Amino acid sequence: MAGSPAPFAPFEWMIAWRYLRAKRAEGGVSVMTWISLIGITLAVFALIATLAVRSGFRAEFVDTILGSNAHVTIYNAGAVDPVTGNIDRMLEDYDAMAARVRDVPGVTRVAPLVKAQVMANARDRNAGVQIFGITVENLKTIPRIANPETGQGDIDRFAEGLAIGSGVARELGVSVGDRIKLISPGGVKTAFGTTPRVNAYEVVYIFTAGRYDIDRVRIYMPFAEAQSFFNREGRADELEVMVATPEKVDELALDLVRAAGERAVIWTWQDASGGFLRALEVEDNVMFIILSILVLIAAMNITSGLIMLVKNKGRDIGILRTMGLTEGSVLRVFFICGAFTGLIGTAFGVILGCLFAVYIDPIFSAVNYLMGGQVWDPSIRGIYHLPAKLELADVVSAVSLSLGLSFIVTIFPARRAARMNPVEALRYE
Repeated sequence: MAGSPAPFAPFEWMIAWRYLRAKRAEGGVSVMTWISLIGITLAVFALIATLAVRSGFRAEFVDTILGSNAHVTIYNAGAVDPVTGNIDRMLEDYDAMAARVRDVPGVTRVAPLVKAQVMANARDRNAGVQIFGITVENLKTIPRIANPETGQGDIDRFAEGLAIGSGVARELGVSVGDRIKLISPGGVKTAFGTTPRVNAYEVVYIFTAGRYDIDRVRIYMPFAEAQSFFNREGRADELEVMVATPEKVDELALDLVRAAGERAVIWTWQDASGGFLRALEVEDNVMFIILSILVLIAAMNITSGLIMLVKNKGRDIGILRTMGLTEGSVLRVFFICGAFTGLIGTAFGVILGCLFAVYIDPIFSAVNYLMGGQVWDPSIRGIYHLPAKLELADVVSAVSLSLGLSFIVTIFPARRAARMNPVEALRYE
């Protein structure tokens, strides 16, 4: 006696392919097959596009943080001034502290800073800005600031003027070579009180960090000039520390505190932006669940189509069973019908999703043009464009979810077909 045919034998594929190609007049459900295929394609496309934008937005946000801000900020816990009652957080021995912190393994740069808020003025325009007093050597080591592709002017002339953000330049209507006034309320101390200090400086460099909230308010001033302008002679406000592995900055926290001194306090980039990053993570998980439900709904169309196919092919199933086709073979025939639809739909969805991620800039530009501009407001979003980053893990998760759901929902109508009684199927034929 001949053995049973192997699972997924050629004749099973032939029957399944014939059913998929069948027209409505032949008892087929080709329209439902197309609806299922299109549904799976759009669902997988939406899932991959969303995951790519999610990854791109997070990567861009973190990159702008690490590329233009300190990975760790070290400042003094402070002491109360007995005369004024104010807390003095100035660093008196910042050079010695910076040298000790620089010796910590994993630290790549330490820069003393003077920080203050002032009013900037150019002709009839005013803007509130934040001043960062820093040396030119340290300024050149900040990736997003000292970027020749996005910067304007000569950063080597920093000692002669100011480096301002592109948003500040736009707000004040100035360019490289123009002069702006800085007005500090805590200026010169006289016998009659403190009078505002006003100085004019040349704009020698304009940077674009990629973050609206940085470009709109930040101005860099030479360190010595900032000490003089803000009455910080011989002192600094804080130390700006860069590390080799920002993602593992918490592992260096204890060593940094020990090196800085007993009254030192540290503040990492994760402390500053941790709330926003956690909110992004929660939003990512919610979006993945919602889009997974969308994929499930699209996969259920396969079930609907297969149920109709089983009903229309009842006579064929009865004949095949009487000819010796086993329940397993019938199950595999209809499983192939549903799985093939899910497989093709998933493939098309992956292609569309990847193309969207690769060509997101021209797509977004076209949408922005059709909508009349201002679709993406950087003052709200923080970054200037909609980023997308295609990652293999995201594509694999989308494909696994789509194929898994497609295969699972296919089993139930396929089992119904396999268990159909051939006598009942042929009773009225």
